[in-house]
Amino acid sequence: MGRLAGKVALITGGAGGCGLAASELFAREGARVAILDLPGSEGAAVADRIESEGGSACFIATDVADGAQVQAAVRQVEQHFGAITVLLNHAGTIHVGPFLETREQDWDRLMAINVKSMFLVTRAVLPGMIAAGGGSIVCTSSISGVVGTPMEVLYCTSKGACHMFARAISVEFRDRNIRSNALCPGFIGTAHGRRELELLSAHGAHISDTALEGMQGRLCDPAEVARAALFLASDDASFVNGTHLFVDNGYTAA
Repeated sequence: MGRLAGKVALITGGAGGCGLAASELFAREGARVAILDLPGSEGAAVADRIESEGGSACFIATDVADGAQVQAAVRQVEQHFGAITVLLNHAGTIHVGPFLETREQDWDRLMAINVKSMFLVTRAVLPGMIAAGGGSIVCTSSISGVVGTPMEVLYCTSKGACHMFARAISVEFRDRNIRSNALCPGFIGTAHGRRELELLSAHGAHISDTALEGMQGRLCDPAEVARAALFLASDDASFVNGTHLFVDNGYTAA
């Protein structure tokens, strides 16, 4: 029996990077996995691969910053798999650049993808989760939710919002058997993570391999983030609620 046996897990941004690692791991651990990602993503292929390997998965092409699409997708998941009892709010993106060159549309885009989507999906999922007797919500924040980095004012602000969203949900819904926690990875060895380092360097905030080694030893592997998400999602974390779990090899402890 897997650690998520009998659970239905919805993963936003579940077709690539750490979201992909979580989709595959959650399926191996017995969850029926619903992947929400953009139409141009590899979501359908990921779901097909999970199914071919004996797991249970479906893909629903969704812009998770669009309320109507989110409501329709959640209804479709509930009809296909039943009540969602694990939610991983992982969808997100970055914005790197000098703050004084930031445009209003940059702010709107980042907040829609990183913050509004989390609000919309959680609001759509919670009624069914409560009716099912409870569940676990995991929101992907970042070390940038608590540590400021140059050229990333918008990103840091959005991840701080993820951080506090998870904590506030935990307090409001604790008595309805809902756990909500934030996951805070360091620099990750995904295409997204490497692009962040490239953009920081392009804007003069170069993080060398030597500097990275001093900050967190090495780049984090997506599988390490997925395993931390699995812990928070599973009943192993039954009394872990309202916390932020850092997956950063001591970056924020220094």
